[in-house]
Amino acid sequence: MSSINLSKGQKIDLTKTNPGLTKVTVGLGWDTNKYSGGGDFDLDASVFLVGENGKSRGPEDFIFYNNLVGGDGSVTHTGDNLTGEGEGDDEQVIVDLPNVPSAIHKVVFTVTIHDAESRAQNFGQVSNAFIRIMNESNNEEILRYDLGEDFSIETALVVGELYRHAGEWKFNAIGSGYQGGLAALVNDFGLA
Repeated sequence: MSSINLSKGQKIDLTKTNPGLTKVTVGLGWDTNKYSGGGDFDLDASVFLVGENGKSRGPEDFIFYNNLVGGDGSVTHTGDNLTGEGEGDDEQVIVDLPNVPSAIHKVVFTVTIHDAESRAQNFGQVSNAFIRIMNESNNEEILRYDLGEDFSIETALVVGELYRHAGEWKFNAIGSGYQGGLAALVNDFGLA
């Protein structure tokens, strides 16, 4: 089965159209445009587990390089990539869908620029950002969403989310940029 390319705002069934799908690998990737005198870029993928109210319950629902596992073990970040160099996924998150706690309504995937302010960096200098979802059992790509180049001053992106709908899991391609980096997202999801 070929992978489906999504555009911004598109929602798609995940488990309904892929019977037997239980574990997914979510890959996030990006390229940075080096510019004169610029320091290295360190982009970080983070995951927020949120309830029906759109908020996380506590720090345990924020999965990032300092807290790699959450959701009672159902969500695992495979680790920080400090450079973003090379082809393919820069960071990956494995989600065990049937074991995501029932209080969790959405699994939200974000990318932020580490120390963006002090390094004077933003997503205008980042290209080819994408998220893709694979069946963890055979690494077959199910869907992919390329974010395009419509960012300038933003320092945080909400890339997409897995969400529950009528007992199934769906994916929403969001692609929204924020100013204020990770702190803005943490605040938005009720963890500040």
